[in-house]
This record gives sequence, C-alpha cells and structure tokens, in this order.
Amino acid sequence: MFNTALRIIGDHDEAEDVLQEAFVSAFQKLDSYRADASFGAWLKRIVINKALNQVQKIKKDLMLAENVKEDATEFETEITEPTYSVEQVKKAMKGLPSGFRTVLSLYLFEGYDHKEISEILGISESTSKSQYKRAKDKLKTTIMEEVNYG
Repeated sequence: MFNTALRIIGDHDEAEDVLQEAFVSAFQKLDSYRADASFGAWLKRIVINKALNQVQKIKKDLMLAENVKEDATEFETEITEPTYSVEQVKKAMKGLPSGFRTVLSLYLFEGYDHKEISEILGISESTSKSQYKRAKDKLKTTIMEEVNYG
C-alpha cells in the first residue's frame, strides 16, 4: 500500500501521511466494506483515492491537455524497449510532473485502463492516453539522458 501511495505522490513523507490517513479512513468506514471485492482491493482503492486527493491539494498544475486529439491506435502499439534499472526508473519517475506520474502509475503499476483512469481523475479518456504517452516519452528521455550524460 505504501508503494502505491509513493508511486502516485512521489514523496516519501507525503506517502506515509497518505497511508496513515487511508488506514484511519478504512477503519472508520469498515462497516461499509461489502466484500464484493477482496479487502486488499478495497483498501488499495482507499489508498489510491487519498493519494490522488493529496496530489490535487499539493499540485494544482495537473498538466492536462484536453485539446490534444491523438489517434488511439498510437497508444496501443507495442514497441520493444530497452531495459533500465529500477533505480533509474524510480529517479526518473520522481522528476515527472504530477499529472504524468499519476496517470503512468495508475496505468502501469495499478493496472487501471484509460477509461477507469479518466473516471478516477475526472478527465477524458483521450487525455489519459495522451498523458500516459507523454509520461512514457519523458521518462524514456530522462533515463536516456542519465545513461548518456551520467
């Protein structure tokens, strides 16, 4: 749960605070757990929601590009990418703008699709796709610069 919050927020201390708030909230709302999903999935959803709320409080600059209309098939193309170390990816992820980091984390690490992400963040599905593509491109560029220029 901590790693989920950390990937979304990008700050260790903030992630700890979010996790604590999520556990308190889950405890207070334990009676609303309906067992239609696993307890872990229910709790993870609370953590994600708390993390997203925190990101919105901290950063009002979610760089959403509503006007970007890109072909959806471009996002579905699988390309073989080189392999990078976990540390390189973590470092590069911390440098991403919060909007990019949030969409990338929800899509890659949490397994949400773009429709679900659009509902969670209150953005269009095409915005989610473009944010994901831009985040991936920026992440790759950042890592390549680190590899090339140390």
